[in-house]
Amino acid sequence: MSNEQPRRRRTGGRSGRIAARQAPLEVDDRPVRPGMSGGLYKPLSDADLQQVYDAAIDLLERLGMGSPIPEFIEVVTDAGGWMDEHGRLHYPKALVEGAIELAAKDWIWHGWDEANSINVGGDRVHFGTAGAAVLMHDYPTNTFRHSTGNDVYDCARLVDQLDNIHFFVRTVVARDREDSRELDLNTAFATMVGTTKPSGTSWFEKQHVYDTVEMFDMAMGGEGEFRKRPFIAANNTFVVPPLRFAEESIKCMVAQVETGMPINLLSAGQAGATSPAALAGSLAQALAECLSALTTVNLMSPGHPCVLGLWPFVSDLRTGAMSGGSGEEGVLNAAAAQVANWIGLPSGVAAGMSDSKVPDNQAGYEKGLNVALAGHAGANLVYESAGMLGSLLSCSLEALVIDNDMLGAINRTVRGIEVNEESLSVAVIEEVIHGPGHFLGSQQTLELMQKDYIYPDIGDRDTPDNWMDAEGKDALQVAHERANELLENHWPEHIPAEIDRKVRDTFNIVVKERPGL
Repeated sequence: MSNEQPRRRRTGGRSGRIAARQAPLEVDDRPVRPGMSGGLYKPLSDADLQQVYDAAIDLLERLGMGSPIPEFIEVVTDAGGWMDEHGRLHYPKALVEGAIELAAKDWIWHGWDEANSINVGGDRVHFGTAGAAVLMHDYPTNTFRHSTGNDVYDCARLVDQLDNIHFFVRTVVARDREDSRELDLNTAFATMVGTTKPSGTSWFEKQHVYDTVEMFDMAMGGEGEFRKRPFIAANNTFVVPPLRFAEESIKCMVAQVETGMPINLLSAGQAGATSPAALAGSLAQALAECLSALTTVNLMSPGHPCVLGLWPFVSDLRTGAMSGGSGEEGVLNAAAAQVANWIGLPSGVAAGMSDSKVPDNQAGYEKGLNVALAGHAGANLVYESAGMLGSLLSCSLEALVIDNDMLGAINRTVRGIEVNEESLSVAVIEEVIHGPGHFLGSQQTLELMQKDYIYPDIGDRDTPDNWMDAEGKDALQVAHERANELLENHWPEHIPAEIDRKVRDTFNIVVKERPGL
């Protein structure tokens, strides 16, 4: 008996610690949560920032933007801009700076579940998805297949359960829809029903935006409801760099402004191809392009919710191919976040665009480096931060699960170390020195094991022997099983069945139905 009782105490204590670690905490008590403060990494000096800004303003005033549509020409010229003989629309410095003053400095990106809404702006950092991948990586066969509308839905359902991914912007193109309207509507529907987190997608044509908002209104209970609480934002790649508007995209932008939809004003020049190979020049061009859209949007609707979406991409200059996982990409996107924050506008960058084709070591180091730099630079929204492979050509369910672990760890580094009298632990150290000689049973240790420390869901921290005894599965195998488990058991039901059917019938939705619908 005397030998058994201590064993029971040790087992009970371990079980109690495990139970304490697994018990859910209130959001404010968790070691990481959406909107941790970033901005300590600053690749540019104040003088550098001023030079980049001045160059962008000069580009807009002297060279202007090509291919403007009549709606843009009207509001800009009425406010002091001008058209030249080459059909370029010029933005004077005073006009741009006036728009910056008018622009929303922060805004709420609603989730269908208001508890998931996020405050975009300031120094608050959030991680999420995005992309227009045309392929899905199939883990069992290690091959690729064309992406579908059901893949959009599955990615959304998966992200809905991954705590460290704070928003979902559609990851893949629904290539099973040949008609662009059906593609846009099915993608928006799959995004809406797949998650209650803040979401986003994009559109091919202006009318599709109006049709989609009509669909959202129907799902939310009536005309005008989406405008009251817009839960989906537009990813609008409005520019064909260098310094030329994309006609169909800016027509969509007009509709997005008219319907009250938040907009990520997205410039994605590729250094050495569609923007200068010099990183500073690529940054200045992207800033000029984004400020042109910001100015125009705020002339149409002052204070409209926008993200300054500088997404400067990088080329492998040996081949001209995009290099989404490079060190140059990491520092350039961090600088993009820094310059937007310096101006005082909500920032969004792309990081996590691994060039690896599978979720392997290359994907791990490329994603970890790039996402960490973006987060520490204070990017309000870090797009592409999970799931993407092959320089954005493909998406992986397993990568979403693995990257969720990565994002938790990165967010913990963004949080940093709180230094105060209590955390310096002088009294605790003294107590241990005069007592047990270790901190394992300390009250402070038990209290902080959840509040200060984050634990991976997929990552393995066991000994090699125990790992082998547990079948020796690598992270990719575990992630595959975890993704299947989550998708099998999670079918969001925030859209009532009768509304779901009505929307499907009205808009020719072919995305798979949840069980029992």
